[in-house]
Amino acid sequence: MRPMNGERKRTGLYIALGIALVLVLWLWSGYNGLVTSKETVDASWAQVETQYQRRFDLIPNLVNTVKGAAKFEQETFIQVTEARTRWLGAGSRSERIEAAQGLEPALARLLVTFESYPQLQATQAYRDLLAQLEGTENRIAVARRDYNEEVRRYNVLVKRFPRLILARLFGYVPETFFDETPGAEKAPTVQFE
Repeated sequence: MRPMNGERKRTGLYIALGIALVLVLWLWSGYNGLVTSKETVDASWAQVETQYQRRFDLIPNLVNTVKGAAKFEQETFIQVTEARTRWLGAGSRSERIEAAQGLEPALARLLVTFESYPQLQATQAYRDLLAQLEGTENRIAVARRDYNEEVRRYNVLVKRFPRLILARLFGYVPETFFDETPGAEKAPTVQFE
């Protein structure tokens, strides 16, 4: 016996509704996944910013402590100050990453310079500030690692098919990794006149 024409229409309607329901559920869960992943990246970035801000707040105290006990290269001091100013004035995430990377070599030179002054290393204020700075450097390394891991997860999410379609539709684009500073593998050199 053949199904009646009305039953065919109903079956077709159920199939169409089922497909539409699956599509709506896919859109809903896919979009929510993108939102969640992007928010996780933003939260990880906030941790990176917090640790860099801590570093930039500590550096002037460290520099002032050293200035009181030693005469060190003016160029190094200027580089550290300029890097801090760039960080504070940076508007976008990319500008902040660039400013933070610009501080790495100047800070390394500053720390190498400090090692040349035994009387400075003996002062409690210097030791305290240096310990805080070392702790901050560790926190920065962890925050950067966590941020990069969240960026990796997010980027995979927005680049994989079929979610790639949703990502493009809703304007989700891959994020930038926080890479190592070029030349960071080389030890800084300090020359006194």
